[in-house]
Amino acid sequence: MISRALVRRAACLAAFVLPAIAQAEMQVQAMRYTCERGVEVPVVYVNDETGPGIAVIQVEGGMYNLQLEQSASGARYGYPSDGSHYVWWTKDDTALLLWHDGTDGSEKTLLEACERN
Repeated sequence: MISRALVRRAACLAAFVLPAIAQAEMQVQAMRYTCERGVEVPVVYVNDETGPGIAVIQVEGGMYNLQLEQSASGARYGYPSDGSHYVWWTKDDTALLLWHDGTDGSEKTLLEACERN
């Protein structure tokens, strides 16, 4: 079960990051994924009427706010900068976690085979 505190923190973070969502009707959806090696990744999605907005993931001891990015398939969330950052990519009930290297643009898979519980 995802803690209420995580959901509250994610919703508050979303309100600061995406002011348009704060003024629109927010939809907050908490999910948990189990990845390879049994690693669990709690995720809170914050959306508005127009669709997905952000994903707040809790991984490797931290909480990271990722914004929707363009993708050919599924929903890809990343940090809007040229620097290094996590990428959370979902399709249907599966996901994977990548590390985007800001120096050369390469991406390394950190967790794969993540299934939504």
